[in-house]
Amino acid sequence: MATVGIKIHKHHKKADGTYNVKIRVAHKGEKKYIDTPHFVVDKQLTAKCVLRDATLKLILNKTLDDYRVTISNLGPKLEFFNAETLRDHLRDKDEPMDFFKFCQSHIEGLEKEKRNGSAGTLKTVLFSLKDYFNQTPISPLEINEWMLASYEKYLRAKREIKRLNQGKIRTRVVKGMTDGSVHNHFRDLRILFKAAMKHFNKPQIGQIRIPYCPFDNYKIVDTPETRKRNLDVERIKLIRDCKVEPDSRAEMARDLFMLSFYLCGTNAVDLYHLTTDNIKKGRVEYNRSKTKRRKDNAFISIKVIKEAKPLLEKYLGKLHTRYCRSQALDRAIKAGMEVINNNTELSGITYYWARHSFGNLARNKCRMSKDDVALALNHVDQGNKVTDIYIEKDWSIVDEVQANVVTLLTDSPIKIKKLTNPIEQRKTMRLVSV
Repeated sequence: MATVGIKIHKHHKKADGTYNVKIRVAHKGEKKYIDTPHFVVDKQLTAKCVLRDATLKLILNKTLDDYRVTISNLGPKLEFFNAETLRDHLRDKDEPMDFFKFCQSHIEGLEKEKRNGSAGTLKTVLFSLKDYFNQTPISPLEINEWMLASYEKYLRAKREIKRLNQGKIRTRVVKGMTDGSVHNHFRDLRILFKAAMKHFNKPQIGQIRIPYCPFDNYKIVDTPETRKRNLDVERIKLIRDCKVEPDSRAEMARDLFMLSFYLCGTNAVDLYHLTTDNIKKGRVEYNRSKTKRRKDNAFISIKVIKEAKPLLEKYLGKLHTRYCRSQALDRAIKAGMEVINNNTELSGITYYWARHSFGNLARNKCRMSKDDVALALNHVDQGNKVTDIYIEKDWSIVDEVQANVVTLLTDSPIKIKKLTNPIEQRKTMRLVSV
């Protein structure tokens, strides 16, 4: 049976000599506590730190009675709770739903899990919603099909936004979003909304505070077909041989683009976090940040080939001292790639093209199997999870893909050896890109 009572922790005495009065929630052998707005001093307590202030006890008893009624009304549904979830239920049952507050809490949770990429995109949505609603807190119930239609129109128009930058509020004008940007923005808003439904709704006890998802009836614009981000060998050579100013962002962008290509499309965030601890027996070993929540922690081992070695020595362990966050590195690379594009007379090439180009050349020029290319790119096939239990990853396959692709950049590329003996051919049940 769950019980509630008044509790004051003697060891929680504050610097001003006060104690916060808490509500103790005990259930299934555990105890959790709810902070109250009330503070007391020693003269309001007994020697055993029990509250003796009659007026305050009268106020708190009303709260305790309300909690006891709530617990009684749960009936057999009480078994669905532990002490923590019951504490949260009692504390929040009369709290109005604040969608902005929830979103901020959800984003902070992602950041604690080191999922900074996901947190960053959701934070962009939260800022935009606050702009649209003029910072006024809103209930999730205010997000409906009509609001979404108006919000989409708002996003597509040129608008003025204010952001805190280096301690100052700065205003800038942003252009309207394209179909692709709107699609991604609404996709992320849907993620936040469904997370709010999961947080506020408790179907096991019949509490449905958000009764429906407006995205079930609102058609999000389709994303346009993605432009193929594949470069041929000659254009990769143009980037590799591009002349830029020493110690400039363009030099760094060029170097990291090629380093990514040499290391099977390693993402910038992973290069940012690499240290000497990731170099073992002539190999770069790390867990890919984008997908490290996989059961295999997205681990990959890549050979440090001679082309990559000087670049690793130049940047290994130094990027995170040069930039406070990986996002700052991304912005610097973006600026540097713009210079590369100008100098090489290319257009729209970004850092991520190195990864796409590596995979494309491995498959279409080197004729490596899709499974082997996927292994080199550290992708996983959701349909072959059972098979993956039996097959140990063979990093020499990655070495072969890497060697064949990088060889294409030489003036006289060797002829790629193709296995024709069925016994020599690998089974195509390792990894397939998602």
